[in-house]
Amino acid sequence: MASTSTASQDALDHAADLGAFVAASPSSHHAAAEAARRLDAAGFTGLDEAADWPAGPGAYYVLRDGAVIAWTVPESAGPTTGFHLVGSHTDSPSFKLKPRPTTGAHGWLQAGVEVYGGPLMNSWLDRELELAGRLALRDGGTVLARTGPLLRFPQLAIHLDRNVNESLALDKQRHMNPVWGLGDAAGADLLGLLAGAAGVDPADVGGYDVVAADTQEPRVFGQSDAFFASGRLDNLSSVHASLAALAAHAADGAPGERIALLAAFDHEEVGSATRSGAAGPFLQEVLERISAGLGADDAQRYRAYADSVCVSADAGHAVHPNYAERHDPANHPVLNGGPLLKINANQRYATDAVGAALWARLCDDAGVPYQEFVSNNVIPCGSTIGPLTATRLGIRTVDVGIPLLSMHSARELCGVEDPLRLSRVCRAFFAA
Repeated sequence: MASTSTASQDALDHAADLGAFVAASPSSHHAAAEAARRLDAAGFTGLDEAADWPAGPGAYYVLRDGAVIAWTVPESAGPTTGFHLVGSHTDSPSFKLKPRPTTGAHGWLQAGVEVYGGPLMNSWLDRELELAGRLALRDGGTVLARTGPLLRFPQLAIHLDRNVNESLALDKQRHMNPVWGLGDAAGADLLGLLAGAAGVDPADVGGYDVVAADTQEPRVFGQSDAFFASGRLDNLSSVHASLAALAAHAADGAPGERIALLAAFDHEEVGSATRSGAAGPFLQEVLERISAGLGADDAQRYRAYADSVCVSADAGHAVHPNYAERHDPANHPVLNGGPLLKINANQRYATDAVGAALWARLCDDAGVPYQEFVSNNVIPCGSTIGPLTATRLGIRTVDVGIPLLSMHSARELCGVEDPLRLSRVCRAFFAA
């Protein structure tokens, strides 16, 4: 069970850095940019997909839209050297800005948004939100933009709906139109405001990928500082854990016999079927280019894949004390009980017996406890990038992640110890 002792200072420091990472990453594009900034600081070299890549040992990364892949090649690497890769995703359920976004009625300025993924919509009500994402310019360039607190989905007062506490039904089109000002929509320009925040002329903007994000700061709280609350823990908790682990691995001199690699994809919450998603070609192309730089032919690259493992790191569910019947009766993961090993008989997670044994060994090596997660038989299980990676590349994959409450809420909850524990296991995996 979860400990009631005071949180360790290492865990609190890691949580503070996770909070800073989340605060810098209101969109997937911001998350990729913040990862690149941190990798630069750790001595990694950013590469251009359209240019030749260096061959041989080193620490590198490449961005594609809202995704990032980073890796270290050890001195001993050759054509058949395998990969130890940690996969995660940079996106979270939210609301994406539509074309012609400036709307309004009855003296209110509103924003036209489309539901992205599967958010708990009620959790987004009555919060100060910002718009954040990427603006594509007509000259071919891109810039990041964020407005700071601007939007709010206002809830109807209980006096106007006396039964709201018995049944709250939110219509995605009618009710989820945030307000951002007062006046006549005909004379307002939300896109112009967004462009101004990025320091560009609105006339130069040819396209945009912009989402809403909560502006409340992440916070440690609870008895003995047991809890950490934040937006986008699904799945920036895993992105940050693997990023910190890879930076530490590089600082250690990239020990181990395999190429350590981090892959943080976009669009997992909407199926991953994009050029920067796990179902797309990004990871395969990077692996092929790394192998080619080591002189591998097709047969040698397949040998490298056979000696590779992917840890698919994505948040999972802790047992909810008020809804325990929704969980498997024998498997009740708790906050601060350690990261989850996620198992599903129908392969919604890619963990098999060999992967489970590897995970147990890695946790032992890192001195970290872990917990098993399996769904209640009558409640369908979600999925991750794990089965996609296993299917596309044939690399053995194990699904893991920290336990959460309030998954897909605007503000999710984890134990303060678990993010650091996940990072420590990732670091042990990179060095194995």
